[in-house]
Amino acid sequence: MYKFHELILGGVRSGKSLLAEQRAEATGLDLLYLATATAGDAEMSERIRHHQARRQEKWALLEEPTELAKALSQYARVDRCILVDCLTLWLSNCLHENCWELQSDALLTGLPNLQGQIIFVSNETGMGVVPMGELSRQFVDKSGFFHQQLASLCDQVTLTVAGLPLSLKTPTQEE
Repeated sequence: MYKFHELILGGVRSGKSLLAEQRAEATGLDLLYLATATAGDAEMSERIRHHQARRQEKWALLEEPTELAKALSQYARVDRCILVDCLTLWLSNCLHENCWELQSDALLTGLPNLQGQIIFVSNETGMGVVPMGELSRQFVDKSGFFHQQLASLCDQVTLTVAGLPLSLKTPTQEE
């Protein structure tokens, strides 16, 4: 059973999504873009359009704002690479729907059993000051703890800064 899971972290506009797309395309596998964003305003709609314009027709698209584990279990297979973009928006959606604990547990529990290649993209939000507001602190804390748990399950973890990838975790020779 072939499986390879990767987490690509970075700040806003750091180049993490482009890197993820390039790595996915280099696999030669069937490509599925699993989008978690919802277009709540004109600026977010433009961000989504920008990502869509960069991808070619070889990408299939699935939009799932909250039930990520369910979607992955349904679509993951050995001959497919799924790019999940982005976990930060997924976390926001789940917090808004009051389903974060359930959805994050389902993903972390199910991920080790998923076949194929899955590349997760997420914003690294904890490199600045501690936010003043309680909701902002809750978001940063949940994001940081989740990234730690997900990184422990992934074969490869990369931090992207200014378009440059920095390997934080690479597969071992036995894998």
